[in-house]
Amino acid sequence: MSDMNTDQGGAGIDLSQFYQVFFEEAGENLERMEQQLLAIDIEAADDEELNSIFRCAHSVKGGAATFGFADVAELTHQMETLLDRLRRHELTPTAPMVDVLLQAGDALRSQLARHQGAGGDPVDTTELLAAIRAMGAGEVAPPAAKAVAAPVVVAPKEPEPVATDRTARGLELRIGPLTNPADADNLVELFKEIPDLGTIEPLDGGQASDGIRRFKVVTTSSDSDLLDLFTFHVSRESISLLPLTSGYGFHAGAAGAPPVENPPDPGFGFFEDAPGLPGSKSAGSDATATGAAPAQSGAPAAAPRAAAAKPEKAASAALEASTLRVSVEKVDQLINLVGELVITQAMLAQNSKQIDTGLYQQLAAGLANLDRNTRDLQESVMSIRMIPMSTVFSRFPRMLRDLATKLGKKVEFVTQGEATELDKGLVEKITDPLTHLVRNSCDHGIELPAERLANGKSEQGTITLSASHQGGSIVIEVRDDGRGLSRQKLLNKARQRGIDAPDSLTDSEVWGLIFEPGFSTADVVTDVSGRGVGMDVVKKNITAVGGTVEIESAEGYGMRVSVRLPLTLAIMDGMSVGIGDEVYILPLSSVVESFQVSQHTIKTIGGSGRVVEVRGDYMPVMDLEQIFNVPRFEVDKGPAIMVVVEADGGRVALMVDELLGQQQVVVKNLEANYRKVDDVSGATIMGDGRVALILDVGSMVRRSRH
Repeated sequence: MSDMNTDQGGAGIDLSQFYQVFFEEAGENLERMEQQLLAIDIEAADDEELNSIFRCAHSVKGGAATFGFADVAELTHQMETLLDRLRRHELTPTAPMVDVLLQAGDALRSQLARHQGAGGDPVDTTELLAAIRAMGAGEVAPPAAKAVAAPVVVAPKEPEPVATDRTARGLELRIGPLTNPADADNLVELFKEIPDLGTIEPLDGGQASDGIRRFKVVTTSSDSDLLDLFTFHVSRESISLLPLTSGYGFHAGAAGAPPVENPPDPGFGFFEDAPGLPGSKSAGSDATATGAAPAQSGAPAAAPRAAAAKPEKAASAALEASTLRVSVEKVDQLINLVGELVITQAMLAQNSKQIDTGLYQQLAAGLANLDRNTRDLQESVMSIRMIPMSTVFSRFPRMLRDLATKLGKKVEFVTQGEATELDKGLVEKITDPLTHLVRNSCDHGIELPAERLANGKSEQGTITLSASHQGGSIVIEVRDDGRGLSRQKLLNKARQRGIDAPDSLTDSEVWGLIFEPGFSTADVVTDVSGRGVGMDVVKKNITAVGGTVEIESAEGYGMRVSVRLPLTLAIMDGMSVGIGDEVYILPLSSVVESFQVSQHTIKTIGGSGRVVEVRGDYMPVMDLEQIFNVPRFEVDKGPAIMVVVEADGGRVALMVDELLGQQQVVVKNLEANYRKVDDVSGATIMGDGRVALILDVGSMVRRSRH
């Protein structure tokens, strides 16, 4: 990371506190730029699309130049030059341009990661910069190589892209109204800490007027660079930059500052130093609104720039006013505290059953309100951790584009249900399995264009990634219209590996063979995952978070992999059941129905297995008392109660003594606090302080099949 003097004069502030905000915003801008580059129509590129891509690169450059990350600023500066010519229609977009800009985005991520402390050598962007410059100059550039880490610093580099051609100019900075007046002092201190930024001094004695502080700023920096700096500390809508009036004594002197006579630009504050927008007709008029330095040749008039800046500024202000960036650690701590509150509330509810509600009517009413408010609070807090699936889906278009190009295939990627939300902890755990499934669909699902045409299909295959809520779960599907799975090929492969695979296996059982360790249908091993390679790991990872995987396939028509996951791992709705003196929790989303039976309705098969008939269908019976060796002290027990649960595409009837009720439970990791227990997925603390085990329904269904 570039060294920056953060303690000048002994009274400075640590600029590193602003680094993380910059890194996060830069990451978001690069992600947005990549998505827009992938979606752009090269044949008919929209002006707003090109402007938006340009703004992403500009935002990264502004922050990088502010904090002294010269390599990042240099690369984004060259990208700006190319993107500016594209949006002015001086150049026509081409596929190689998109490729180079995507590679530049990859290089920027590597550079930012290094500055963020990931370590490693500087990133060699020599060929990349040459390619971008050549394209920006209208030349046919050589293919840009992927940026790689260089053993030594690349030399020599161009100077940091600071506007050295600008002369000093005077501005009036207005800050406020602010909720915390100290923010203005901190912002001024931040300004003073940046070398070569200029001078700042209070106006009107430094006293706030109507909650607004006014300062005189003399600087060579552009308006947008100043705003990029200031908005690291206060919101953009709290900042105004205006021309200095003559009474404040700033004149063109040794610095050669231009006179500031024009009225303020009503759209002031966004990308002032940026070259012109599409459709500009006047040149050299950019330095009129606020004393800004002359722009590049062909820059637009101030009025078109202001008109374009207005909606962008308004949208930014609205966005900042409605969002707040909070660390994940704080959210996790809040969720843990709410979990403890849920346990405490359950304890109070349990104890309150023993009081006379007639005598303690107010207490009973208060406990009822506490119950309702605790549930509402829990749902609100849990929603903070819920993030849209679009954060997962957004990483696949680029991956598929590169992979399809490498394999010589034409693939269209379709996403559905991007707004569906899932717990952040689950998103992190399923991203790799989903990536594997999508790569498999592209590699061994979608056929080559010639093969597809020969089979009467369009030469472009389609991979669909969808997410939807179904009951208390979220279902994510990866579908393709490729060749599908071959039943006979799978059976042959299984027999070659010594797996018992008779022809009597159902289709779903045959498809399940690809989850066997090391099982693959790939004829040729490549550096791209073959369908089946690592699928056992995919299933293991999904099962570890309480999920299931199902496969449907039709040979010649395609394949669908469905992943079903719980919405969250922290708190769940459960049904508590009693066996003897013990209490167990069943996930409510897995419970189908319950009914009372007598012993003679349970049939014995093969001397050991037992089944019960439910509306003409027979399903396996499992006695929880026997599975968990529950001690029983009473001699006689009443008629058994069957609870039908469903998981992994199968159902099983669990025999219990009684149904205790439905409640929310806080899930605790049993394996981390004790050890792995068969047929148990976790534990919780009941209202009376006892620990109850949460049953793994999927494990029990699989046990019943054997």
